[in-house]
Amino acid sequence: MPFVRFQNVCLEGFGCTLPDEIVSSADIEAQLSPLYERLRLPPGRLELMTGIRERRFWPAGTLPGEMSVRSAEQAIQNCGIDRKQIGALVHGSVCRDHLEPATACSVHHRLGLSNNCAIYDVSNACLGLLNGMVQVANMIELGQIHAGLVVGSEGGRQLVETTIAALNADQTLTRSTVKNAVASLTIGSASAAVLLTHRSLSRTGHRLLGGVMHSNTAYHKLCHSGADEAVASGMQPLMQTDSEQLMQQGVAAGAEAFQQFLAGMEWSVNDIQRTFCHQVGVAHRKLTQESLGLNPAVDFSTVEWLGNTGAAALPVTMALGIEENPPQTGDKIAMLGIGSGINVLMLGVEW
Repeated sequence: MPFVRFQNVCLEGFGCTLPDEIVSSADIEAQLSPLYERLRLPPGRLELMTGIRERRFWPAGTLPGEMSVRSAEQAIQNCGIDRKQIGALVHGSVCRDHLEPATACSVHHRLGLSNNCAIYDVSNACLGLLNGMVQVANMIELGQIHAGLVVGSEGGRQLVETTIAALNADQTLTRSTVKNAVASLTIGSASAAVLLTHRSLSRTGHRLLGGVMHSNTAYHKLCHSGADEAVASGMQPLMQTDSEQLMQQGVAAGAEAFQQFLAGMEWSVNDIQRTFCHQVGVAHRKLTQESLGLNPAVDFSTVEWLGNTGAAALPVTMALGIEENPPQTGDKIAMLGIGSGINVLMLGVEW
C-alpha cells in the first residue's frame, strides 16, 4: 500500500482489560517437567530465551467477545462519546467466539450500538486491530462515518495448555526440534479497544496522521497453525514457529517499511518522542530497535509481564504506556506493528 495520510482522523482513546490469573514461565516449566527431565533441560530456560517472566490467562471457557465488550465499553466511557455516533465496529483479534457469525455481531449487540453501524471481523495475525484502525480511519476520512471502534481480545490459555500436553506426549522431540514450540509458550491473554473520531468530534485532538503497509509473503510459512483453530470454545490449537527466522525476516521487513514510513511522515528518527511496538520477546525488541535505529529510552514494553498477546499487544501496550507516562502535546508517536505473514503496518500519531 502506498503511504496513506489522514487529515481528519483522531485517535480519541483506548480501553483495555487484563486477566487476573498470572502464570509464570516457571509455572509452565513445572508443567513441562516430563519433557525437561527427558531432554535434561535446565530450569529457567524459557524466561532466559524469551525475556518473558509471566503472562496472564482468562478463566477457562471465556469467549473473546465477552472481554471485547468490557474494553469497548471502557473506551466509550473514557472518551465520553455518544454511542449513537459510532458508525463502525471492527473486531480484529485472532481469537473469535465462533466461525460465524462475526464476533463483532455479539459485541455490537451488547454495546447497544446503532443498527446502521458497519460491523465485521478482520483477521491478520497480530496486525488485525491495526488493520481495523486503518479501515475505520478511511471511513472517517471519506465522510462515511464520524466515529468508529476497533476492538479485539486474545486468549492464550488454550494454545499454551495444548502445547504443554503435546510436548510432554511427544517422545520424538529433541532439544533442536522443541524450539518450534517455544513461541507458543509465550502467548498471553489481553483485550484492547481503540476509538477513532473525526477531528470535528474529537475532545483530545490526538491526530492519526497516516501510515504504511509492507509485506514479504515469501516467509508466510515461518509461523502457522493447523486447520482453522481460531474458535475459543473447545479449540485445540497447535502452532509451529521458526522463531529465529521469523525474527530475522520480520525485522528486515520492518526496517524496509520504516524507511517508507519516515519518508511518508516526513519525520526523522529523532523526531519520534514515543514508540509502541508489537510485543514478541526481549531479543526481538532489541533487534528491532537496533535495525530501525530507534532510541530504546522512548519505547514502552509489556512483553516481560504480559507475554505476546497477539493483535491486542500493541494497542494494550500503548494504552498502558500512555496511562503511565502521558505524552506531551505535539509529541510524535510511532505505532510499529510486525506480524507473521510477514506483514508490517506502521502508523504515526501526533499527540
